[in-house]
Amino acid sequence: MELAAALAAADGTVRVHGARTKLAWARGDPDIELSTDKLDDIVEHNVGDLTAVLEAGVPLSRAQQRFAEAGQMLALDPPDQGATIGGAVATNDSGPLLARYGGVRDLVVGMRVALADGTVAKSGGKVIKNVAGYDLAKLFVGSFGKLGAILEVSVRLHPLPPATATAVGRSDDPDALGRAALALSHARLEQLGLDVRWEDGAGAILARFGGAAAGPQAEAAARLLGDAELVEDDEELWQAQRDAQRSAGGLVVKVSALQTDLPDLVRLAREHRAVLVGRAGLGLYWLRLDDGDYDALVRAVRGRFTAVVLDHPAGLEPGPHEPADAGARMLADRVKQRFDPERKLV
Repeated sequence: MELAAALAAADGTVRVHGARTKLAWARGDPDIELSTDKLDDIVEHNVGDLTAVLEAGVPLSRAQQRFAEAGQMLALDPPDQGATIGGAVATNDSGPLLARYGGVRDLVVGMRVALADGTVAKSGGKVIKNVAGYDLAKLFVGSFGKLGAILEVSVRLHPLPPATATAVGRSDDPDALGRAALALSHARLEQLGLDVRWEDGAGAILARFGGAAAGPQAEAAARLLGDAELVEDDEELWQAQRDAQRSAGGLVVKVSALQTDLPDLVRLAREHRAVLVGRAGLGLYWLRLDDGDYDALVRAVRGRFTAVVLDHPAGLEPGPHEPADAGARMLADRVKQRFDPERKLV
């Protein structure tokens, strides 16, 4: 494998990238950059087993087109349409489907990677089952390429919903948005997505449903929300949710909080004139500020919540990706020492 050989031969620090859609999230300046753009084969698509094997450089959009022809999908919908499967896995990126199908770790069943010394390792397989042993694949999800280069990923697929519908409840009251999100998150409804949005003084809770009963379930959600809008042609709504997780030249902070913290986050977004979107049922949010006092927003968020800066303007020091907890940092450092003792990968 050429990429593994290049890693072994590299003299200096190395960064491995795919389509370069998230290089703004990287920390540090490497001596060498290696690309996965030649690793672009869909190795297998096992329609009957609802699994697939993809090389790391396969564009996610091309893979989804292939799966859609069989009425299937990879339940991974990050904002960047040009992202590769390897990049999405390495950054643990996600979109609104996270609420229904889980994150990247729930979708990856196997992986082949190249370590810093050129060793090629494999974990898991291409079937959906529990196996004994160390789950290397889950460790590499969200590793930002700092433990090794992802070469190939085995994933589980899901049926593509034949129809969707969304109930949208609107309010400019942060507490009302919080109550609506809690009510829907505990409702006996099979939601494809449960999102929140706050922008320009106005807020909304969005509950999406799919399948043959999409319409009736969306109507039930609308009744819970009270005065709500029912949208059947809803893709534009959810694309706007994904788009708000990115900023060209501005700031995006990813925030992990409790469900009950939503009203306070809305107030924070209102105070700093930021856009807030997120998975209202999971407590995972993105604050976007295209222009304003970036440092003040970062300080305010980090003062109360677990947060990491993703997109950021020039001149802003984004801080590390490493966890804030000292014990977790120590564990991460030990893992790094085990997989990349020379600190070659950045």
